Order: sequence, then C-alpha cells, then structure tokens
Amino acid sequence: QVQLVESGGGLVQAGGSLRLSCAASENIDNFDTMGWYRQAPGKQRDLVAGLSRGRSTNYLASVEGRFTISRDNSKNILYLQMNALKPEDTAVYYCNARGVVVMTRDPYNYWGQGTQVTVSS
Repeated sequence: QVQLVESGGGLVQAGGSLRLSCAASENIDNFDTMGWYRQAPGKQRDLVAGLSRGRSTNYLASVEGRFTISRDNSKNILYLQMNALKPEDTAVYYCNARGVVVMTRDPYNYWGQGTQVTVSS
C-alpha cells in the first residue's frame, strides 16, 4: 500500500510563506498525476495544484501566481511552495496520487493524512 506523508503545515501570518512536503513510499515517477488538495471546515475538498508525470501543472485560480507545485524524483517528494498567504488559504492540505495501473488498467487514488495550514490576519 502506497503511503503519502505530508509535513510543513503550521500557523503563519498573512503575507507569509510555507512549504509543504509530501513524502511517498515509492517512486513518485510511477504516478500519473500528483496534486495538493485542501479542505476548509464545512467546505468541499478542492484541488489546489496538480502536476502530471509530463510535468504539466494546473492551479486553482485563487492561488495562481502565489503557489508553486514541484517534485524531487530523487527523494520521492512532492512540494507545494505557498507565498503571500491569505486567511482564506486556511485549510487542511492533502497530498494525492492518482492514475491507472499500466498492466491492469485498474485505477488508483492515494491520499495522505493531511497537514493543517492556518493563516492569521
């Protein structure tokens, strides 16, 4: 079973920065797509940033230009650099890996346990 472990969350003032890390238990180049999602209390879980194996990225409109998703294949870590943080960025942030197994065409969809990000005004 694949494990994804997030770290780097915390409390930061508005305008500050945080870098989230997601350490995978296997080679992240095996995954079709990895991404960061967030969920605030009482709200749905939304995709914040996605990164495909081909290195294409996509971002939630409200974080475009402030957040950057990247990966280090040598360390099997996915990152989310978050700058110019706003109180509305407060949420639990989750790492995700999804795709289809090449040999069997079975889908997979793995989640981390989440890390809390709190931005104070």
